[in-house]
Amino acid sequence: MRRSATATTAAALAALLLLVGCSSDGGDAEPAASETPTESESAGAEAGNAPEDVAALEGVTVEGEAGAEPTLTFEQPLNVTDSAAVVASPGDGDEIVEGQLLVVDFIQVNGENGEVLDSTYEGGPQPLVVSDEMTVPALNDVLVGQQVGARVLFASPTQAAAAIMAIEVVDARSRAEGTAAEVPEGVPAVTLAENGEPSIEPVDGEAPTELVVAPTIEGEGKEVEEGDYVFVQYSGWLWDGTSFDSSWSRGTPFSLEAGAGQVIEGWDTGLLGQKVGSQVVMVIPPELGYGDQDNGTIPPGSTLVFVVDILYAG
Repeated sequence: MRRSATATTAAALAALLLLVGCSSDGGDAEPAASETPTESESAGAEAGNAPEDVAALEGVTVEGEAGAEPTLTFEQPLNVTDSAAVVASPGDGDEIVEGQLLVVDFIQVNGENGEVLDSTYEGGPQPLVVSDEMTVPALNDVLVGQQVGARVLFASPTQAAAAIMAIEVVDARSRAEGTAAEVPEGVPAVTLAENGEPSIEPVDGEAPTELVVAPTIEGEGKEVEEGDYVFVQYSGWLWDGTSFDSSWSRGTPFSLEAGAGQVIEGWDTGLLGQKVGSQVVMVIPPELGYGDQDNGTIPPGSTLVFVVDILYAG
């Protein structure tokens, strides 16, 4: 299976920022339900940004041009009691809001001696969802309300000194961005709300018997390849226009590994070759969806319609 050249840096970001992985329960286009945290876990998740830890991070000097790997200078060793984050330098782009997918570069250093442990600046930026459910609340609280281009320092305790990251926000994405494309005849027309959330106009007549993938917006990013870690916003309907699921209503994007069988076959096939920034309508016949299974609000033998905004692939 193909893995991204930046797999190690993506793993580092996931481990340190608690980025939710792309697990699914085998064939559903919906995220798997998370386990209910214990009371102690919930308390720990809400902790962070203690004044003494913030003060320690404010003593770190970040030097370097935007878009280039920075140098971090600080009194060693640097220790924190819990997760903490501060703004090292503000950005001047669009405001960052809850639920967005950020594309970030970062450098991670050892708080004991300043040794560089990891960096994305040569391999490529990585995704980070702005949500207390998707990343550390201490960092999330600092990111929300900042602007694209901001550099944020984040530290977490380890067995020795702290692990310190300088995170640079390269982009913030909520919806497809590209050139409008005409939907073929027989495919449900898509209407977008002000925030980008789609609705559809059902089509009279019989549903297609084969997979249909029709871009409504054509992006200019990389093509989705098998093994890519992909983030999307999506809504799903039955062929008659009955809504059954939407990531928009949950407030955060959905993630999956392309072509890995974590979602229904129509998704795995339909997303491959599409470009980041695109919005696609996928009409999925039953044999590429849930077949004759009764899947909650989806009756057996259902043809499914999805509108999917592709935010990231890498």
